[in-house]
Amino acid sequence: MELEPQPETSAPSHRRRSSCSNCNRPLPVCLCHVIPTSPIPTATQIIIIQHPHESRHKLNTTPVLTKSLLNATSLISRRLTPNLHPLLTDNHPSPATFYLFPPTHSSPAITLSDLKKSVNEFRNTNNVPVVLIVFDATWKHAKEMVSASEGYLSKFSTRVCLDGFDEGREGGSIYDSELVLRKEPCGGCVSTLEAVARWLGAMEENGPEIEERLIVVLREMVRLQAQFLKPMKPRPKKAQN
Repeated sequence: MELEPQPETSAPSHRRRSSCSNCNRPLPVCLCHVIPTSPIPTATQIIIIQHPHESRHKLNTTPVLTKSLLNATSLISRRLTPNLHPLLTDNHPSPATFYLFPPTHSSPAITLSDLKKSVNEFRNTNNVPVVLIVFDATWKHAKEMVSASEGYLSKFSTRVCLDGFDEGREGGSIYDSELVLRKEPCGGCVSTLEAVARWLGAMEENGPEIEERLIVVLREMVRLQAQFLKPMKPRPKKAQN
């Protein structure tokens, strides 16, 4: 017996969520109401080296930073190389260049509070820009990026870590709640946006005001995103042998 031919069914169409034309985020989590209307000027030139995978992450804070700060630029790369940015040329890298990353036994770092006085003195006596380099990625990828870049970075830049870094202490989330969006690996580790905010808070003339404006954006970003997540129970710690 022959079967009657079945009518063809077209594959269901997946509509892409509408995005804001200004902040490029989905409309339900648009941040235009908290992003500064005019980007905030800073004396620090900020270069964000972003891992290709991180550029596709939903909670990526780099686009928010570059829209909020006048002197912040981002580059997608797995490592920092000469001439990747105009401020990092072979011949004339700024002598006041710093990169934020937690220390290791082989690569110690100066704390932000210890650095503050010397940078302010340097800025007042030298007509060169202060350059801050940050790596935006998961912690695993960020370690790989820094390791691949340090041969070049060590020639002219200083490694800096935020105060409070403690490898032996468990890290928190990017905000205080029973919800966890992104768990940090240890104490003193924070999101890219918060790290830059804390640097500017310490180094800029009107730093506390700039830091607060950026943290307001971060808090709102997290608040909006949290509406679509369920509470996560902390994993029980395994007993160590």
